[in-house]
Amino acid sequence: MTETMYIPSPRKNRISRLSAVLLLTPLFIMLASFRPAGYPPTFGASDAESLQFRTEVVGYAQNFLGLRYRSAGRSPKTGFDCSGFTRFVLDEFGINVSSSSTLQSTQGVKKSLKDVLPGDLVFFGSPGRIQHVAMVVENISTSKYWKPKILFARDVIRGGDL
Repeated sequence: MTETMYIPSPRKNRISRLSAVLLLTPLFIMLASFRPAGYPPTFGASDAESLQFRTEVVGYAQNFLGLRYRSAGRSPKTGFDCSGFTRFVLDEFGINVSSSSTLQSTQGVKKSLKDVLPGDLVFFGSPGRIQHVAMVVENISTSKYWKPKILFARDVIRGGDL
C-alpha cells in the first residue's frame, strides 16, 4: 500500500498566509487600542486607582520571594539580582525600566523617603555609588543598619505623570 502525501503548492500557501494576515490584522489593531489590565494608571487617575495598581505590582513581586540570587539574573527560571528583579516585575505591568540599578536610579521622579508608596524604588549605597535597589512594600525600614545606607527613592510608576 502506498501513502499519498499532500504537498501544498507555494502559490496556494502564500494566498493562505495573506488571507490569515488580512483577517487577523483588524483583531490586532483592535486589541492594541485597549489598555491591558494592570497597565500603569494615567495622569489624573484617582489616588485609590493608583494605590490599587501599586498593590497589584507589589503583590506580584511577592510571588518571587525566596528565589535564588544570581548576579545579572533577570528571570525567575534562573534567578534574579536586585535590578533584574525590579525590572522583571515592573515590565509585567507595562513599566519599562533599565536592568541596571545605576540607570534605574535616574528613571522616574525622585521622591522623599517619607512619601514613598508601594512599588517605588529605594536605592542603597554610598554617595555617588548605587549598590542595591529594592521595591517598597509597605514602608521604609528605620533600623540603625539600613537607614544610613538608604540614598533616595524614585517613583517609576507614576514618575512620567508627575
